[in-house]
Amino acid sequence: GLNMGTQPHTVTKAEIPDHVLYTVGTCVLIIGSIGIIGNLLVLYAFYSNKKLRTPQNYFIMNLAVSDFLMSASQAPMCFVNSLHREWILGDIGCDLYAFCGALFGITSMMTLLAISVDRYLVITKPLRSIQWTSKQRTVQIIAVVWLYSLAWSVAPLFGWSSYVPEGLMISCTWDYVTYSPANRSYTMILCCCVFFIPLIIIFHCYLFMFLAIRRTGRDVQKLGSCSRKSYLSQSMKNEWKLAKIAFVVIVVFVLSWSPYACVTLIAWAGRGNTLTPYSKSVPAVIAKASAIYNPIIYAIIHPRYRKTIHNAVPCLRFLIRISKNDLLRGSINESSFRTSLSSHQSLAGRTKSTCVSSVSTGEATWSDVELDPVQPTHKKLQPRRSHSFSTSLRQEKRDLLP
Repeated sequence: GLNMGTQPHTVTKAEIPDHVLYTVGTCVLIIGSIGIIGNLLVLYAFYSNKKLRTPQNYFIMNLAVSDFLMSASQAPMCFVNSLHREWILGDIGCDLYAFCGALFGITSMMTLLAISVDRYLVITKPLRSIQWTSKQRTVQIIAVVWLYSLAWSVAPLFGWSSYVPEGLMISCTWDYVTYSPANRSYTMILCCCVFFIPLIIIFHCYLFMFLAIRRTGRDVQKLGSCSRKSYLSQSMKNEWKLAKIAFVVIVVFVLSWSPYACVTLIAWAGRGNTLTPYSKSVPAVIAKASAIYNPIIYAIIHPRYRKTIHNAVPCLRFLIRISKNDLLRGSINESSFRTSLSSHQSLAGRTKSTCVSSVSTGEATWSDVELDPVQPTHKKLQPRRSHSFSTSLRQEKRDLLP
């Protein structure tokens, strides 16, 4: 393979027409701007709407933070280099750029893994997951995610592989091209530990989530002629809807990073000389663009997020349309995973008890959802609160209708 570190600039000048570099640079700048604005909007929505600040949504806030930092750190530097048609920021600039790209990219992937495991535990073991879910626990998990990403990002700075300009020479990454034991071991272990293994775990989580939801759905049907059967199946749909949002986010993320993973593995296999500068830089741009998709996905699918942005940022109303149906659904859709599912489990496991008592359990849970999504279970499951169900729902609808 060609050692990129020694003579980067001769490669650039010989092979790449200027207009290509300007085009790539401009695309990167546009993508970066969308990433910065979109993720700031997500963070603003969570900051301004208390109901969105549940422990599970802390993960989504973390994703927005890492995506925002990815866009802010990568796009401007890449754009400036494309105007000069070569890497002009020196070795320290290269290290900083590649370090940020690695840190924020890995953090995003690990946050998606945390979201999947969180959803999996909530849907398959709701009563147990209530006990260990708190804002404090969520913050601890997020801290571990950042430390794990930091460990992988600093390794090349300390001699396990190194950071070098890549492809079109307007961006930097770890040296996956030079065929040396250190580079090859770093490439392979990195790809496994931050891409393939997390993917396998995420796939496992979603498979078992899907099976659990189908099973609980059948249990709900067995309740016979309960007046609340429709309400329960609606709750199930809401749980699954939130899991689906996470699933869409993950699929899009994986699709955007896959080409880059393929390129690094081709180089790992010793075929680095077959890669053109384009085939190295274009996948990198697609991967970095993963930072813009999440705000767009929330704006399309997430009712309460849509409502918050719609109210807070009038100039975006032409982009984010809101129906009356959305306004009503917003409050119901976001019922915390744990709350309604704990009631499902209690219903499924207590078919012996009368229909009425299990229904009142569901109602008690439901009326508490908006107030405090993570209260201890035993409080939630007190049937005495059930009389407030219809009144609180009626009140909620009155508040939401324009």
